[in-house]
Amino acid sequence: MTPSGGNADEARRTSVDESFAELYVELRRMAHSRLRRSEPITLLDTTSLVHEAWLKLLQAGGATPSGRSQFLAYASHAMRSIVVDAVRRRRAERRGGGGPHVSADMAEGVHAQEEEIVRVNEALSELEKVDERLVKVVEMRYFAGLSEAEIAEALGITDRTVRRDWKRARLLLSLALQ
Repeated sequence: MTPSGGNADEARRTSVDESFAELYVELRRMAHSRLRRSEPITLLDTTSLVHEAWLKLLQAGGATPSGRSQFLAYASHAMRSIVVDAVRRRRAERRGGGGPHVSADMAEGVHAQEEEIVRVNEALSELEKVDERLVKVVEMRYFAGLSEAEIAEALGITDRTVRRDWKRARLLLSLALQ
């Protein structure tokens, strides 16, 4: 590695750290919004999800998100990935895993939520082949709880376009999930 490469890595790390510190409260709000719907199945808490998203950004390499909106857009993508991975791990460990004991009634609800998250993720993967922007809108809205204005700012489009994309994405996802 060249000395300038090391300086570039340090500068990137500093930029990511500064963005993380500046947006920490907002990231916790996003994580809480996501986990409110799936905490029993992911066994993640707000702090864990926020910190895992930060680590994912650090490990990603590549360009550093510039500005608040790009950082939040990336964080919503990372949160989707983390939640889906947690559900997959939990499903893999279901037989003989060391998870907490749950009642039959609770297990039925948890299984339904797990199934929804995995199916939405698979449908998003298919939708990504058709329109990447729709996937970004869904990630920011469904997985991170961002408002239409925040999504519009992150994607550089109007609120009206976000509403139209959200409506279109919901229609395509509902068709894919049937």
